[in-house]
Amino acid sequence: MNNSVGNTGRVLWAGLRALLVLTVITGVVYPLAVTGIAQLAFPGKANGSEIKDASGRVVGSALIGQTYDLPKKNPDDAEEAVAPDLRWFQPRPSNGLGGNSVNTQYAIILSGATNRSGDNADLIKWVTAAKAAVVKDNSTADYTVKPSDVPADAVTSSGSGLDPHISPEYARIQVHRVAEKNGLDVQQVEKLVADHTDDRILGFIGEPRVNVLQLNIALKNLTAAKG
Repeated sequence: MNNSVGNTGRVLWAGLRALLVLTVITGVVYPLAVTGIAQLAFPGKANGSEIKDASGRVVGSALIGQTYDLPKKNPDDAEEAVAPDLRWFQPRPSNGLGGNSVNTQYAIILSGATNRSGDNADLIKWVTAAKAAVVKDNSTADYTVKPSDVPADAVTSSGSGLDPHISPEYARIQVHRVAEKNGLDVQQVEKLVADHTDDRILGFIGEPRVNVLQLNIALKNLTAAKG
């Protein structure tokens, strides 16, 4: 009886010591080591790939898309439609989780695709409306966008609904409108797009892309210098 109790006590004490040691190693030492290595090796990525404006203020992350909309007339009206602020380059649509009201327009509480099939009526409606808006919004007095010019990313959301990039084709479609709205030369805005177009990773992975937030920060700096 006494031997059994003693053996049980030794087993429990050994288990408790193992628990304490593993808790310290995996719960304290390992996270601190990984955090320290990350801060030394790539601090920018470890801190969320933050993007700062000219004043040094953090305005977002290079990994998360944002919207550039005009303020609502009634901020308390959840049903009021928001209109894009056409002075800025616009991101791709962010339908996110579709009818889930929590995940609307690049809210990062949730992320996900629309999960609609290609022949889904809702998806067809969204794409048709988005294409018409791209053609209308980006056609100017001296530049007309044709429906055949509109790339797929201009009318569809990404798999996460949070994509921070657009294709160079979509960015170039917006150049004339952005130049007109900001009183800039088209060549100036075209250069901004070219300067902020990233090539394929290692030359063959993925597609060329433009980070909309970084492009709009450069646009803001250009308009500030002009004014």
